[in-house]
Amino acid sequence: MKITHVNNELNLSHIQHRVQLRGWVSKSRRMGGMIFIDIRDRFGITQLTVDQHSAAYEQALLLRQEFVIHVSGIVVERQSKNPSLKTGEIEVQIDQLTIINTSETPPMLVLDETDALENTRLTYRYLDLRRPIQQNFLMMRSNITQTIRKVLVQEGFYELETPILGKSTPEGARDFLVPSRLYEQQFYALPQSPQIFKQLYMVAGFEKYFQIARCFRDEDLRADRQLEFTQVDIEASFVDQEDVIALIENIMTTLFLEILNVSIQTPFLRMPYDQAILTYGSDKPDMRFDLELKTLEATYKNNESPLLSLDHQAYILIDRVITRKEIDMLTETYKKHGGHILSYAKKEEDSFSGPLTKHFSNEQLQQLLSKNNDMIILATGSFNQVYEPLGAVRQQLGKILDLITPQTYKFLWVVDFPLFEYSEEDGRLYARHHPFTSPKNEDEMINQPLTAKANAYDIVLNGYEIGGGSIRIFKQELQQKMFEMLGLKKEEIVNRFGFFTEALKYGTPHGGIALGLDRLIMLMTNTENIKDVIAFPKTQSARDMMMDAPSTVDEKQLEEIHIKVKL
Repeated sequence: MKITHVNNELNLSHIQHRVQLRGWVSKSRRMGGMIFIDIRDRFGITQLTVDQHSAAYEQALLLRQEFVIHVSGIVVERQSKNPSLKTGEIEVQIDQLTIINTSETPPMLVLDETDALENTRLTYRYLDLRRPIQQNFLMMRSNITQTIRKVLVQEGFYELETPILGKSTPEGARDFLVPSRLYEQQFYALPQSPQIFKQLYMVAGFEKYFQIARCFRDEDLRADRQLEFTQVDIEASFVDQEDVIALIENIMTTLFLEILNVSIQTPFLRMPYDQAILTYGSDKPDMRFDLELKTLEATYKNNESPLLSLDHQAYILIDRVITRKEIDMLTETYKKHGGHILSYAKKEEDSFSGPLTKHFSNEQLQQLLSKNNDMIILATGSFNQVYEPLGAVRQQLGKILDLITPQTYKFLWVVDFPLFEYSEEDGRLYARHHPFTSPKNEDEMINQPLTAKANAYDIVLNGYEIGGGSIRIFKQELQQKMFEMLGLKKEEIVNRFGFFTEALKYGTPHGGIALGLDRLIMLMTNTENIKDVIAFPKTQSARDMMMDAPSTVDEKQLEEIHIKVKL
């Protein structure tokens, strides 16, 4: 069925041209002896008109929302123009109309401003994706992906695939397990990332690999996380941290210029992990505003004060007095992130007020609050109860104080991460990134593990981690020692990683990074929900509303894979 134009093309230069269009009926309305129809395709909307003398009039009377039609008619200038539409200066007087397919009344408005609840939108996701705003998200996703791919190919990387069915290996989250039909009581695991396979590509001598990789992690969901997600997975041989950083900065500057027409300055700011935590209370600080955390000086310590005698105190100083309601919101955020005690003092009309006036002298308050309308927000407790919870308060203050300029993009590299984390609950070390990350100093890794730094780097954009990587351990002995320090027994190492440690006997130096594609697209499309940029996402409770999954399966299927369900 031929067409002459798509539905965002026609303008005043096409007046008196005969055109053919097709698409979905977005809206149909009768006014006197006229019928006005908005026809929509993936490119835009065109207004059609049919008068009662037209041969197409009887067919037009049958039209309802989401009918699929093909029309032919003459382009005329529109009397009442619509500046919000690209085709708003014209309309098409149609004299031929074919109904290609009918539609039931949709359970939701197929418009950008829909009133449907999220569960309804996800149940009828195929209708939700007809909305122009949703189509724009996914079309931009396609453009972003192709631009990244183009840069990597130009840099000499091969696009190679890795298996989906693999072996369960500890990578920081729970695996999704797939039972084997052929091997009773044995399981495959879906990949949390292609980490081991991409390192094996380096052992195999390909030197430069990338993949737009699907990954799976069985973890709790949030606004910027899904059970299945997409990584831009990159690995290269004979590289160091500077090589990887230069590559990613090239990708980002090209991407933002080509997709958003935004020039990003390089080199990106760099910050050690310890500085990020102490100054911003986060290992992914939002650098769009300057508000900093300050550690309270030792001279303010007071053993008689229940607040100032605690191990750690840090504060944020602002130059505006906020409301009691806003203070309550900040306190709720602080406690939600594991904070202990949050308090404040303020200076108005040369006098001080607030709970902290009981813990500081007037002279001390004068030093801390030098100007009228200054306000101090103080956090006290253990290290973990102070800095990261206060970092969450800082982020919220950025919004309350309107410190964040819309449509700005601030990149940051966070470097010098701890190599290990210690779990008091489990009484053991965990890898801060993953167990294949090399230490900056091998002796320190073995003898002082809790102060050892990793050869790792995260890229942060506007307070979100959009990628992380490291230079890998490529010596078999060092990798074996790392596994042992993480509490893996020899048999467990052989069982889980025997194939990998065997490969390391044959040598290669390499490093890489993985970019979170969904999260990057979320930021570039200026939405706050990652579900908007994923075609068929899960709900926050990990359900696929459209397919009604997960779901039960019949007994025969379970028998074939040697599974018996206990109720």
